[in-house]
Amino acid sequence: MSSSSRKSRITSAAHVIYTNAVYWPNYRVYNGDTPGQLNYGCINRVYYAFANVMPDGGVLARYPHLQVLLSIGGGESAETFPIVASNAVLRDNFARSARGLVEASGLDGIDIVWEYPCTPQQGNDFLALVAAIRIHLPEDRYLLTAALPAAKPILQNIDLQQTSAYLDTLNLTAYDFFGDWTHKSGHHAQLYAINKDEPSGASGAQYIMSSGVPGKKILLGIPLFGRSFLHVTGPGHKNRGSGGNDGSFEYSQLPRKGTKEQVDKRAVAAQCVGGDGGFVTYDNPDTVKVKATFCKQKGLGGLFYWSAPSDAKDTKRSLVATGFKTLHSS
Repeated sequence: MSSSSRKSRITSAAHVIYTNAVYWPNYRVYNGDTPGQLNYGCINRVYYAFANVMPDGGVLARYPHLQVLLSIGGGESAETFPIVASNAVLRDNFARSARGLVEASGLDGIDIVWEYPCTPQQGNDFLALVAAIRIHLPEDRYLLTAALPAAKPILQNIDLQQTSAYLDTLNLTAYDFFGDWTHKSGHHAQLYAINKDEPSGASGAQYIMSSGVPGKKILLGIPLFGRSFLHVTGPGHKNRGSGGNDGSFEYSQLPRKGTKEQVDKRAVAAQCVGGDGGFVTYDNPDTVKVKATFCKQKGLGGLFYWSAPSDAKDTKRSLVATGFKTLHSS
């Protein structure tokens, strides 16, 4: 793809008021899913995760408003990022090879998913890495984004204001607050914390903005999966194990058979209780409407979803479609 058409797509996307982005994990091809099945009428950015395998170029041609980025990292790169980011030569190698991948495939840029910079030194190295990438992917031609958790213990390691100066957006993973690794059950993607010591989407966004990051650079993350806690009926109970696949259910499989979906309006979280999942916490169209409205009220840049193939096929039930509609309604 020529740099002029890439530039025009980045510029035309700047006129889209809100971003509605999805992550598309490449392993889903083994389930028979393809990026061509997505509803691009309500998506303006796709993160292809986590590989150098490119999506079908036909999508780029058919949807001029669509930005496609290569997402680099994820859990399997947790041990590699600290090594690469701490060395100036390796940072430069990383940035050069990222540029080569982007140019060869006609993509719009890259997304960094380092899970997670865990010390102040790693926070400094993270800043040095994004600065090095920007030298090779100039902002007038390429997008550079990064995913970070809505967890203060991680965020306080990073100079967020300086880091965000190099980024187009910061993708706030406002989910996985609770799961089979936590002592207690809880709403894993709550917008508001029930107890003040708990993480939440709102407190994560507030912390980042109070660190000097413009709200419009923040995308609030929506999970397209639920977290299961067996033998409990809600948040705040001792963790007694989990159901589903590795403790989770895809959103399209929720609510579970024989259960009734409910919404905790205080936390802004959906749940179903009983059946094979016990207490399952997730987002539904009602909670996504509230979260999209929150984005508009706080001046955030929009929403992103992990991950697209798990969304409901029915438009009324689709979280991606609901978010898009709410973001762009008056």
